[in-house]
Order: sequence, then structure tokens, then C-alpha cells
Amino acid sequence: MFARITFLAAMLCAFSALAQQPTFIVKPYLQDAEPNSIVIKWETSANEESIVEWGETAKLGQKTTGKAEGVNFTESRLHEVRLTGLKRLTTYYYRVQTGKLKSDIYQFKTPPFAKDNQSFNMVSMSDMQIDSNQPDKFLEVVNDGILAYMKKQYGGEVPDNLALVMIPGDLVSRGSEYTHWNDHFFRPAQQLFAQVPVYPVLGNHEDNSLFYFKYFTLPENGTPAYAEHWWYKDYGNTRIIGLDSNDKYRDMGAQKSWLRRLLNETAKNDDIDFVFAQLHHPHKSELWIPGETDFTGEVVKMLEDFSTKTGKPSVHMFGHTHGYSRGQSRDHKHLWINVASAGGAIDNWGEFEGRDYAEFSRSDDDYGFVMVEVDANEENPSFTVKRISRGNLANPKDNVLTDSVTVFKMNALPNAPQITYPANESVDITGLTVKASQFESQMVNAFHAASNWQISTIPDFKTTIVDSWKQFENWYYNENRQAGDDLTDELIMRRLHPNTTYYVRVRYRDQHLNWSDWSEVVEFKTKD
Repeated sequence: MFARITFLAAMLCAFSALAQQPTFIVKPYLQDAEPNSIVIKWETSANEESIVEWGETAKLGQKTTGKAEGVNFTESRLHEVRLTGLKRLTTYYYRVQTGKLKSDIYQFKTPPFAKDNQSFNMVSMSDMQIDSNQPDKFLEVVNDGILAYMKKQYGGEVPDNLALVMIPGDLVSRGSEYTHWNDHFFRPAQQLFAQVPVYPVLGNHEDNSLFYFKYFTLPENGTPAYAEHWWYKDYGNTRIIGLDSNDKYRDMGAQKSWLRRLLNETAKNDDIDFVFAQLHHPHKSELWIPGETDFTGEVVKMLEDFSTKTGKPSVHMFGHTHGYSRGQSRDHKHLWINVASAGGAIDNWGEFEGRDYAEFSRSDDDYGFVMVEVDANEENPSFTVKRISRGNLANPKDNVLTDSVTVFKMNALPNAPQITYPANESVDITGLTVKASQFESQMVNAFHAASNWQISTIPDFKTTIVDSWKQFENWYYNENRQAGDDLTDELIMRRLHPNTTYYVRVRYRDQHLNWSDWSEVVEFKTKD
């Protein structure tokens, strides 16, 4: 009898120990990478032990311990280990350990210093909150989209060809729901986030939840009282700025003041060639007007002024509207990129109130992601933005390149055009078509991408009666509204005053956002 009791006790102890063995809730993912350090996080069902084994080969050999904290008032523990003393531009192998639980072995690559002149790629995507009709869409975008695209396009290991992932908000459907974080966000992207650091900003669906601030370790270089609401991260020659465009935070003077100071400092930093800002809400949205915010317009204005003052091109990337859009500021080297949707239900054409804005060259109601390739060429650095589309339910696509634009830091201006009509002519007050010479540029492969026509009653153009800006393409509601327009003439739609002297000028832009100088001003007169 005693032996039987002893056996049963031993079995109970064994089952109890087995029950206490931790399991992964969130598998390893990377945060806050620097040339000499990186943060690795994961979540387990129990156990405080936080160990990362790592090294320059798969044999590992080194071990670093970290900390663990509670997540949701259960036995679950979120682990964080910061590896230090790393070498920049070096591939490392790692695995995490909690008790007897060990992960697979993964790789990551440390970032360069700014002075390394290292080219790199990044991905930007947003609004992956789950769509109940297509619950695996984000999983598809990551695995069949990003990872398959990287393998086909670049080959080799993912960390060798992809530096980081930017996410401008709406990672989950409801940030206050604990299960959403793993089930809807981390699990579908596990193979990507274990190899490449991810940098999100808050969307409205995050609910400003404590879970967001627990799960992410972001740069704490914003305003201390609002840590991780806004921040910046440098990768090589590019400064990435994260902002919070949500209610309450969008109107805070602290965020705007911080951004102004940061841009002033960036203007003096010779190591930074480009600025990429990410925030959730659009300033203008062709697919969904109700999502627009004035705060983003203020940010755009600051970035435009920065780029024109410094000669450092900039981009603002956003989401909230579930579709892709690419636009550009008229007078500045600044791009507008809506990088959605990576999972959330598409805002289909005609479903919501929309508007055809002059800034946008293309808007598509599709799923996909944006690839940004930064070329650190010392003579003339550049970046290329590419839309890789997964299509939609009506028109599925398999990683199709649907849009691309390259912006160079240095200007290579097209030749100034010449007005060919109506120089010194007497014209009717209606039906006037102004004309100019063909596009010319010394830059190889440059083409005519936009024209800006102005007509005024005064030769200095301080006021204008016509100020027309058109792109070479305008994809809106699945139609190119600029098809067939070669941009060298412009029909003036308004009625002019009789017996009046007018002045006209034009400038041409190439596809790299370089404007020519204005043409010589031409005078004409209307008939009685």
C-alpha cells in the first residue's frame, strides 16, 4: 500500500511539473535595433526566466539574461532581453529560453552607422486588424506576400535584404483585447518579426491600450511624459519618425514642439539624407474622406518646409483608409503614401465618400504592402517606393508591382519649357488653349510627369486667376483620368475678361519630383 501511495504521489508531482512547463504565447520578435545592440522579446504562459543564447554562428555560445513582467494578471510573462556589445552590419544567430522551453534558432543583422553609406530595404504596411470574412489575410500578406517577394526578388536570408518593418497603426481590431495581440498580430507575422525589427505607431484601434506599451520597446527619445507615443529611429542615412495622430495626442503642443525641434536638429545633421515619418491618420484620403485629420496636414506642412529648406526629401506614410494611395506635394520633394491594407477589410471604390485630390497620382482599393529601397550612393543618394499588390476579392494579385517612384536627393532639373502659344496674340475670352514646348532633360530616362500652368493679370504672378497642376497619371476609381494628356497644353476652363492683358508661364516636373525653372513670361490680350 505504501509503495502504491508513493507511486501515485510521484505521478502527481510529475504531472504538476509538466503542467508548470511554460509554452510560447508570443514567439520571439525583434525591437529597437542599433548598430551595437538589439532587444528580443517573447511571451510565455509562465516562468520568470529570460535567457537569450546568441552568437555569430548557429553554435551560439554566448548567453544574456533579461527581465520578465506580467501582461494580463495571469501567470503569463512577457520577456525582454537586450543584447549589447554587438558589431554593426553583422549577422547573429539566437534562440530564447524560459525554463526548459527553447525556441528555434533565428537570425538578425545589426544596422549600419550613418557614415557606412549602406543601402537597405524596408517594408511599410498598416491596418492588419482582422477581417472576419478573411481572417487569414494578414498571414497571407506576410508569408505569400512579403517573405515570398523577398525570396524571389533578392534571394538569400531575409535579414540580409530587409532592415526593418514600419507599421503606421491599427495592428489589431481592439487593443484592449489581450487575445487579439497574439492571435491577430504576432502569430501571423512570427516568421518575419523573428528576423527583422518592427516599429509601429498607435492607430485608433489600439485604444491607447497598456498592452501596446508592454509588447513594444520603442525608442524613448520623444517627450518623456509621453514615452513611445512619438519617437525617432535612425537607420543609416535615413531618419524614421513615429507620431501619434489619435484624439487627444494629435492636439498636444508637446508633440508638435518636439517635431519642430527634431526637424531643426535633423537639418543640421549631415549624416541624414532622408526623413520618413509614419502616423496613422491621413491628411487627405481619396477612398474615405471621413478619415482625414488636420493634424496630419500640419505635419505635412512641417515636412514640406523641412525638405525645401534642407534639400532632404521626405515622406509621410499613413493608413486608416484601407487601400493604397501615392501622392506628392506640388512645391516640395515630399511623398504621401497610404500603405494599407495588410488585413483590414478594403474600403472599396464607391463604398464611402471619396474625392479626387490633385496631390494623388494613384489610389487602389487593394491589399498589399510597400517596399522602400534606400540607395546610399555617396554622389546622389535616392530611395524608391514600390507598391506590391495582393489585389482584392474581385481581382486577386500575387505580388504585382502596381506603382513605383524614385526620388533623388540631388536636383537634376528639366530644361525650362517655352510658351509657344499665345505669345503676343489676341485671343477669344473662352476656349483658350495655352501651349508649350516638349519636355527636355539632361537626366537619363527622365520623363514629363507633371505641368504647372499659371495665368495672371500682373507679370509678377503674386496673384493668379489660373493655377493648374496636373500629373501624367491620375488613377482614380480604376480609371486613369489623365490618359492621353501629354501635359504640353492646357485648356483654360474659365471665362477671361475682354480687352484685358494677361500673362502666362509654365514649368515641367520629371518623375523624380524635380521641377524645371519657370518658362519666360508670355503676354497676350483678349479681344473686345
